[in-house]
Amino acid sequence: MSTGELVAAQPSSATARAKSPVQRLLLNPPAVVGLCCLLLLLAGSAVNRNFLMPAYLLQQLQIAAFLGLAAAGLMAVILLGHIDLSVPWTITTGAMMAAAAGSAYGAGWAIPAGLFCGALVGLVNGLGVALLRIPSMIFTLGANAVLQGLMVLYTGGHAPQDAATPLMRELAVGRTLGLPNAVLAWAAVSLLVYLLLTRTAAGRYVYVIGNSERAAYLSGVRTARMTVACFVACGMLAAFAGVMLAGYSGNAYQAMGDPYLLPAIAAVVLGGTNILGGRGSYLGTVAGVVFIVLLQSMLAVLQMPEAGRQIIYGALILAMLLLYGRSAKVR
Repeated sequence: MSTGELVAAQPSSATARAKSPVQRLLLNPPAVVGLCCLLLLLAGSAVNRNFLMPAYLLQQLQIAAFLGLAAAGLMAVILLGHIDLSVPWTITTGAMMAAAAGSAYGAGWAIPAGLFCGALVGLVNGLGVALLRIPSMIFTLGANAVLQGLMVLYTGGHAPQDAATPLMRELAVGRTLGLPNAVLAWAAVSLLVYLLLTRTAAGRYVYVIGNSERAAYLSGVRTARMTVACFVACGMLAAFAGVMLAGYSGNAYQAMGDPYLLPAIAAVVLGGTNILGGRGSYLGTVAGVVFIVLLQSMLAVLQMPEAGRQIIYGALILAMLLLYGRSAKVR
């Protein structure tokens, strides 16, 4: 390589100095969301002094655990460059089947039954996307409609009579050493997901497939197997969130998962995960979940109607996509 080529290949110091502090901040999405969480806490404390009380913050983390479980599985699918729109009724199905199994076969079967149903939904989604090559948005939306029909058929359109088991309630609302069990469960799942994505070959394959599935396949990665595995994980975690929600409310009910799809997607995108796959940090997703829950609490204090909340979630997703798209150009 000639001297001129070598100079051209190296970034100039002027270009490096051109990055402003704001641009450098945009290169770190978890830091952006963390700063937004801090600003929300300060704004919330100005409206309600309880916002900074430890008891209130623990309560918000307990609520965040349900959304965090759903967002963790959804992030794995989004990293592949896909989407899972069956999350709402997978949550509902996991909750209903867990409560039904607990009533029919004993409390010990409740949680395994719910997780099995979620894994089965994820398996069907994964096979449809990986083997049949149907776009994930279309296939999972259809699966969501099928699940909705099955659950309405199962319940006859009425509220289910099965109650959550004591273990489900303890897992959702109980405490250990003063900490909510739901938060501890979310922390355990988060640690597992973080280690899988950052410390294993499977985690690296997920990012490689998200960047270029064809290149990953030609490199020897079993792309179909990894796609199915991520959809199964997404289904299981969504069902686990449903089990926890049933324990929190005392029973399962129709459409209990509907309010979680858009916030889960928003949390993943806010955390810096590329909606087209291949790039993202799970720590950013955790920060995004906390931000969404704090924002929900803030809007509830301000008595914002549900329609307004949906508008704000959509606007946030669009805004962060624009910001992170700009940061990608800077990178």
